[in-house]
Amino acid sequence: MDGENKRVATIFDVSTPEELERLRPEDVQAENVVVNLRDWQVIPAENIIAAFHNSQKTVFSISSNTSEAQIFLEALEHGLDGIVLKVEDVEPVLKLKEYFDRRMEESNLLSLTKATVTRVEVAGMGDRVCVDLCSLMRPGEGLLVGSFARGLFLVHSECLESSYIASRPFRVNAGPVHAYIAVPGGKTCYLSELKSGKEVIVVDQQGKQRTAIVGRVKIETRPLILVEAKRDSDDKTFSILLQNAETVALICPLKENTVLKTAVPVTSLKVGDEVLLRVQGGARHTGIEIQEFIVEN
Repeated sequence: MDGENKRVATIFDVSTPEELERLRPEDVQAENVVVNLRDWQVIPAENIIAAFHNSQKTVFSISSNTSEAQIFLEALEHGLDGIVLKVEDVEPVLKLKEYFDRRMEESNLLSLTKATVTRVEVAGMGDRVCVDLCSLMRPGEGLLVGSFARGLFLVHSECLESSYIASRPFRVNAGPVHAYIAVPGGKTCYLSELKSGKEVIVVDQQGKQRTAIVGRVKIETRPLILVEAKRDSDDKTFSILLQNAETVALICPLKENTVLKTAVPVTSLKVGDEVLLRVQGGARHTGIEIQEFIVEN
């Protein structure tokens, strides 16, 4: 109740399927519903979301840890409206804040810049990393990868059709083990550090980003090709090494919001071609950007 003795929320304890069945929008008098799921979590949360989908009620769930809260916030893609976090210390609160920060980050466009290819050269053999995601990617989407953290290339997924190999829209052939890859929170990590369950950022030609979970990482020895590019605005060189194969491609910039070419395979890449870069601070400590003097070549 509020100060005027008006009901503002109703709390429901749910521990059986029968109790869950009785929880209906038309039977709830208050605008806010707080549900305490004492037993199962995922299926009851999905049932509640489906039941209250077209109602004007705001549904919260009581959670005792961050992992549980994330389940409630992601069920059926929509999630419940909010969480009542019932904990003894501040650490789960800070972890939940990090989770919301990552979700907010997805709504912001990443600034991508156009760069002109200045060098394409076969580089010999190396250990390259294929990143298989738990999500499907569309044409124009890929991962941000580069030899230097100061400039990451947008490497296209293998979603495009080919005459010689089946489409793999969950995969990005991302480059050798030493390369940086963008991960949530404005951070980077090495491709060699990726493993199942880690999160990466999927980005499209317009800079729209979303978070995806790594399902599998494959490291194999393959022939590599070196690509270097420069922005028109300065003389800095950015580089990336990729597997020398027709299925590996770099994403091209949009032309006045019109897609003339989505991506160009590295086997067809030539000096003068335009590709997309994410330019950022170069100095990193454990993947976090810091301000210090650094030279990378």
